[in-house]
Amino acid sequence: MRPRVRALLLALTTATASVTVAASPAAAAGATLTVNVAQPFRPVTHAASGGLYGLAENSRPADSTLLPIKPNSLTQPAPGVGQRPNGQPPGGDSLLVAPQATRVGAGQFIRMPDIYPDFPYRWVSWDDWLAKVDTMVRARLNATTVTNVIGWELWNEPDYTWNTAAAGNFNDGWVRTYRAVRALDPQTPIVGPSTAVYNRSWMQAFLIRARDTGTLPDIICWHELQNPARIAADLADYRNLEASLGISPRRISINEYAAPAEVDVPGRVASYVAKFERGGVESAHRAFWYEYGTMNGLVVNNNQPTGTWWLYKWYGDMAGNMVTTTPGAQTGLDGFASYDPTRRIVNVVFGDEAGTNTVNLTGLGALGSSVRVTLLSTPSSGRFTAVTAPTTVSTTTRTVSGGQLSVSVPNMSATSAYQLVVEPVSGVPAYQQRYEAENASVFRAQRLTASSASGGGYVGRIDNSGTPRTDSYVDFVVNVPAARAYTMTIGYANGTGATATQGLAYNGGAWGTVSYPPTAGWGQFGATVSTTVTLRAGYNVIRLAKGSPYFSGGTGYAELDYIQLT
Repeated sequence: MRPRVRALLLALTTATASVTVAASPAAAAGATLTVNVAQPFRPVTHAASGGLYGLAENSRPADSTLLPIKPNSLTQPAPGVGQRPNGQPPGGDSLLVAPQATRVGAGQFIRMPDIYPDFPYRWVSWDDWLAKVDTMVRARLNATTVTNVIGWELWNEPDYTWNTAAAGNFNDGWVRTYRAVRALDPQTPIVGPSTAVYNRSWMQAFLIRARDTGTLPDIICWHELQNPARIAADLADYRNLEASLGISPRRISINEYAAPAEVDVPGRVASYVAKFERGGVESAHRAFWYEYGTMNGLVVNNNQPTGTWWLYKWYGDMAGNMVTTTPGAQTGLDGFASYDPTRRIVNVVFGDEAGTNTVNLTGLGALGSSVRVTLLSTPSSGRFTAVTAPTTVSTTTRTVSGGQLSVSVPNMSATSAYQLVVEPVSGVPAYQQRYEAENASVFRAQRLTASSASGGGYVGRIDNSGTPRTDSYVDFVVNVPAARAYTMTIGYANGTGATATQGLAYNGGAWGTVSYPPTAGWGQFGATVSTTVTLRAGYNVIRLAKGSPYFSGGTGYAELDYIQLT
C-alpha cells in the first residue's frame, strides 16, 4: 500500500469507527432508477469532473483527453511545491500547470500545505509557516497572466495532519493563516477546513470560531473517501448546522472523493457523481492515490482512455439541465441524468448494481411518441488497461406512452457503468450547436435564472476587469465537426441603456471585441448579435470576457444567455 493510501485510510478509520473500504454491492434483482426528464434542478456544470493533482507539468495528461470530460475545477499543489506524494518527485505546481488548466476551462484551488515535502505534514514553526504563506501568495500575485485560481485551500485534513502539540489549536491556526493570506490577497476565495471526513462536532467548533472572528471560508470543503451512501446525510447535516449558526449558505466543494478500491470502478463512481449532483455541491475532485499525469487513473499508455474515462466522457457530453433521478430503496443502483432541450437528448449514466435492473423515464413528452434508445457500457478496466471505446449493448426503437418509458438493462455488472441515450427517431442535429452560458466555465460571475432565457438560465454579473484575481469571463468548450469559419450568434441582455462590449478570443488567440446594443432590461432575453469565429475541427475554447490577460477590458455590462455555432 502506497504511503498516502496508508495515511489517508488511517485518518479515516481513526476519525470514525464505522468507516471501512466500501465493497461493490451484492446483486439485487429488480432494482429501479427513476428519471424525471420534466424535473430539472440545476444547470449542467460537470461539477464532479475535477481532480486532486489532476495535472502535471509538460501538459500531462494531454489536452485531447481533458477537453471531452470538461473538468470543472482542480486542486493543485502550492507554488514551489515540496510535497512528494507516494514518494514521487514534487509536481503539479499550480502556477506551472495554469496554462493547461486554462486551455481546458478548469479553475484551480491552491493547496497551501503542499509546500511541505511530507505527508502527514511535518510542522516546523509558526515563523516558518507564515513565511511560506507569504512566499506562496506573493508568487501567485506576481503571476499576472494566471486568472483561473479560484481558491486558497489553507490546510488539508486538519483532523488528521494538524500538529496541535507544536502549532496549537487548529481553529486558532486557521484564524492566523486566514488573516495572513487576506493581508496580501483580499480577493481570492478561501477554502476549508478540508477535513478527511465530515464530523458535525468538529465542523461546529470550527464554524463558531471562524464566524466569531470574521474568518469564515468562502467555500466549505471536506472529503468523502469512503462509502457514497453517507454523502446525502453529510450535506444535509452541514446545511442544517450552517443555518443553526446563522451563517449564510456557503458554496460546497468535496475536493477528494472515492477510496483506492473505488476510484477506478466506474459503477461506483457513477454513484458518487449522482449524489454530488443531487446534493448541489459546486465541485468535487477525484482523489489522488497513485501517480501524476493520468488525471488520477483516467488515462494510461500515452493518453489512452481507461474504462472510467468513458464515464466522465458521457458526463462531459451532458448539456442543458440536470434532471431528477431517484434510486429505489435498499439498492446500490444510482445515476445522474441531463436533458438538452435544444437537441431533445436525454442522457442517463448509472451503475453500482448487478443483475437485471430497470430505468424508468417520465416526462418524455417533448421527444414525441417514438424514440431511439441506445444503451452503452464501460468496464472496470483498472488504471493500466486502455479501453478504446465503450460497448454498445443495444440500439432499439421504442414507443413512448403518456410521456413514459421503461428500459430493462440485463446482465449488469456492479463495477461497470452504463449510459442510456434517448432521442427522437426523427433525428437530432449532427453536432451540438447551442451552448448555454450556464453550462460553461464561469469565472467571477454568477449563474442566474430567467423565464425568458434559453434553457431557463444565464450568466450575469460579468462585471470585473483589471486584475487576474478579479477578471470576469466565461469559457465555452465547444466541439465542431470541421475546421472552418462559423457564424457565432450570442443571446444576451444589456440593461445599461448604452452599447456594452466584451472581449472575444478562442484557443488562446488574438482578442476581438463584441458589441451589445441596449435591450429592454436585465434578465430579459431574446436579443442576439452575431460574429464570425474560425475554429479547428474538434474541441475549441471560446472566451467572452469583461476582463482577461492581454485584453484591456470591456465597457458597460452584458449578460450572456447562450452562443450558437452554425
